[in-house]
Amino acid sequence: MLVSEKSRNQTNQKEIGRGDLMDLWFSEFHTPSVKLAIKVSKQLYSGKSDFQQIDVFESPEFGRFLTLDGYMMLTQKDEFIYHEMMVHVPMCVHPDARKALVIGAGDGGVVRELVRYDSIEHIDVVEIDEEVVEVAKKYLPFTACGFDDPRVKFHFEDGLKYVRHHEDEYDLILVDSTDPFGPGEGLFTKEFYGNCYTALKEDGIMVNQNESPFYANDARAMQRAHKRIHANFPICRVYQAHIPTYPSGHWLFGFASKKYHPVRDMHAADWKSLGIETKYYNTNLHRGAFALPNYVQKLLEAMEELPGNDTTTTLNGGAKHASADEKKNGGKS
Repeated sequence: MLVSEKSRNQTNQKEIGRGDLMDLWFSEFHTPSVKLAIKVSKQLYSGKSDFQQIDVFESPEFGRFLTLDGYMMLTQKDEFIYHEMMVHVPMCVHPDARKALVIGAGDGGVVRELVRYDSIEHIDVVEIDEEVVEVAKKYLPFTACGFDDPRVKFHFEDGLKYVRHHEDEYDLILVDSTDPFGPGEGLFTKEFYGNCYTALKEDGIMVNQNESPFYANDARAMQRAHKRIHANFPICRVYQAHIPTYPSGHWLFGFASKKYHPVRDMHAADWKSLGIETKYYNTNLHRGAFALPNYVQKLLEAMEELPGNDTTTTLNGGAKHASADEKKNGGKS
């Protein structure tokens, strides 16, 4: 999942702060002058993989929560918001998604939501750090419960390298990456998004976690990602959700498609007929999530209008590329 820009880590620690005797707190700095603090009951796991520090804590308010390199990835109390919005939005739009690629998602929340669809025939999960998956299986069964589904196949490798070797294969790509530094850095590049375009079928959809627009460093990371996706896809929209333990609580997702508009092409009646019970997502919320605050629209439009973008754009209608050949070449410049 996520957190935000690397500069926060200058003051952020994988910190258990001690106040009164046995009064333990996990703290994460969202900016040098703003931090989130959660009281901890106990630490369930601490270990260092080849890629990152992995910790699992128990807390009175948020239940179990996972951190990577000291950054909050998910909590038991609010993870459903992120995972439902990552999966059900594109699944309500694509009329016949059968093969999905999930990049990241070692905690299992995205897979848990995907396997609820009988129409999904195969899910490739590309996770660079196998240790995260093993920790999730043991300590986070509420998210890792879909890993044993026979439709799920794991690939423990770099997502950037994996997607280079696939073309016209997936109906859906879900990029559940960490932040744009460390193990997840390559998943925010123009090359990666271009390769995702190529890996999708002619009517494929890509959804990515798109950071927060609120704090300045996070907003810059969001803008960079949007600019690069917008340069590769003819339809590029952004939607939002409220996730209490992520920086500012205001979190964005990117919706990029070769064919389908995320609101005009949604199949609300068909999705409701599936009878999937959710705690956050519904089809009315789906429509409303794409209605962004003015300050967010301005941040996005500033990236779409930069010189050198090979697109003519409108936030409501998506972008039109100069040629199909440019898109197939990954939009590289």
